Amino acid sequence: MSVQVLNTGGNGNPLTAKDYATDQDVRWCPGCGDYSILKQVQTVLPTLGIPREKTVFISGIGCASRYPYYMNTYGMHSIHGRATAIASGLKAARPDLDVWIITGDGDALSIGGNHFIHLLRRNFNVNVLLFNNEIYGLTKGQYSPTSPKGKVTKSTPYGSVDHPFNPIALALGAEGTFVARSMDRDPKHLRDILLAAHQHKGASFIDIYQNCNVFNDGAFDLFTNKASKDEHTLFLEEGKPLTFAKETKGIKLDGFKPIVVSLEENSADECWIHNPQDKIKASILSSFFEYDMNQGPLPRPFGVFYQSERPTYEDLLTEQIEEHKKKGNSDLDKLLSGENVWEIK
Repeated sequence: MSVQVLNTGGNGNPLTAKDYATDQDVRWCPGCGDYSILKQVQTVLPTLGIPREKTVFISGIGCASRYPYYMNTYGMHSIHGRATAIASGLKAARPDLDVWIITGDGDALSIGGNHFIHLLRRNFNVNVLLFNNEIYGLTKGQYSPTSPKGKVTKSTPYGSVDHPFNPIALALGAEGTFVARSMDRDPKHLRDILLAAHQHKGASFIDIYQNCNVFNDGAFDLFTNKASKDEHTLFLEEGKPLTFAKETKGIKLDGFKPIVVSLEENSADECWIHNPQDKIKASILSSFFEYDMNQGPLPRPFGVFYQSERPTYEDLLTEQIEEHKKKGNSDLDKLLSGENVWEIK
């Protein structure tokens, strides 16, 4: 995906990533994956053609939620799990703003789970970045809604017995119109997904694998280390066959069951061709890591799982208001009192 610098500052010069950085010291642990995500967003923003004064970052509570302090835009560090609710209200009142939501696996999927699913189903035109490190980092290492079963933490000393949330499957079930996954340690892929998410009109959701090198270091090593990533990562491209392991292996469907095949014995053209408009196949892709077949677990998909077009909440709301203004139905007292009124004598 090509990157073209479009934004300009007050002096007419093109904006750069540095123009989106504040004078605040970035206070994350050295080596935290949040630094990479911050850098990629600051790199992408100058290419979007959106003025900084029209850009807003809203966060909840967690390590990632310091994010608005580090962006030279408008922003709000809100309350635990409610960033999606606050962003919904802002977008409804000011649909002209470019709204980004910064959240984590604990913030969005635990206390904020209800707000998260309703934002997706309402389809506000916002961008949700879920920093998923499978741990509670800010509160020093308790297990989170995405921690794998058996995870030993300060709050699960014998291993977690919880079945973890699958953020991609959850977003699909909530009728999200753009559902994707990327990772902190693949900057180019993350930038491409950020651009695709922003270009989508509707609620875009990106599950970003983010390493917490203090409390959950190496949680995603299979997908980032040179020795293992080729065998364990599958990058989704629209119209392209699902191949991995340096194109020596592919994915085929046996009915609705995905199977790994050797491309020495099978043609890539016979493999599953990725179509992000196919929600059934997106659902199968979301569950890849739950399979364990004779040839081993399936690779973890990265990219856009699903994308569809649906009217946004703020557009429908604006249309409704304008329609009733034309009909003369703009008397607020009358609207509040409703049709069923009576007099007490």
